[in-house]
Amino acid sequence: MLLVMDVGNTEIVLGLFKGKELVADWKIATDQNKTPDEYGIMIQALLRNCARQRQGTRRGSVGLNPEAERPGELVIEAIILSSVVPTLTKTFTTMSRTYFGIDPLVVGPGIRTGLSIVFENPKEVGADRVVNAVAAVNLYGAPVIVVDFGTATTFCAINEKREYLGGAIFPGLEIAAEALFLRASKLPRVGLEPPPRVIGKNTVNSIQSGLIYGYTDLVDGLIQRIAAEMRCEPEVIATGGLSGIIAPYSRRIKLTNPVLTLEGLRIIYELNMPDH
Repeated sequence: MLLVMDVGNTEIVLGLFKGKELVADWKIATDQNKTPDEYGIMIQALLRNCARQRQGTRRGSVGLNPEAERPGELVIEAIILSSVVPTLTKTFTTMSRTYFGIDPLVVGPGIRTGLSIVFENPKEVGADRVVNAVAAVNLYGAPVIVVDFGTATTFCAINEKREYLGGAIFPGLEIAAEALFLRASKLPRVGLEPPPRVIGKNTVNSIQSGLIYGYTDLVDGLIQRIAAEMRCEPEVIATGGLSGIIAPYSRRIKLTNPVLTLEGLRIIYELNMPDH
């Protein structure tokens, strides 16, 4: 089985693939202070629980070397890692070697992606953005725009030639909501839920209207500007933990794939297999 790991600023997303099938996926909080042992023990526990569920027994275990699967056991044969947190790249590399006996494939310069990175400095493009672009092109075709609603909201534009053109970055929805609460002393912290109407009848609903509907129109406006520069009508794919909040109200986002990054990691791993 293939273990895929995407280390973000707020969350770490893990996926377990058997061939092209996503068997399980998990999210854990990003903590730069955790050691390789702490992450290793946590991931082992998640895998053991998955093994129990798959076998319908409480005797599941996790294999640490690439042998044939046995009843009640999940054998991790390969690991691929993408990370935007440099300190944790080393942590997860060490964890993979210690707990699985595997050197992970780390997404970065020199990795085969099937894309041309048309960027002033390709090394500046975040690994997660490249992974999302690879998944979108392979699953939905090109041209395409990927909108990732995470700690930051990022936009990635890929043209019909599979060229990664660049994109845009601005503060994520949770950051915007928290900044409003911290910097405006009379405004309360509110839940990220759509209010009953755009014209808020109280302070909470007014803030929610601005956050949900205002942010949605901001996203739609930027998509329109990007599409105009691309001189086409690209498919628009949303992903990320907050995509489910904004995408339903967007006029430009037609598809949402919450596991797009995991699929992209799988595809990149396959592209870098020796026999590919």
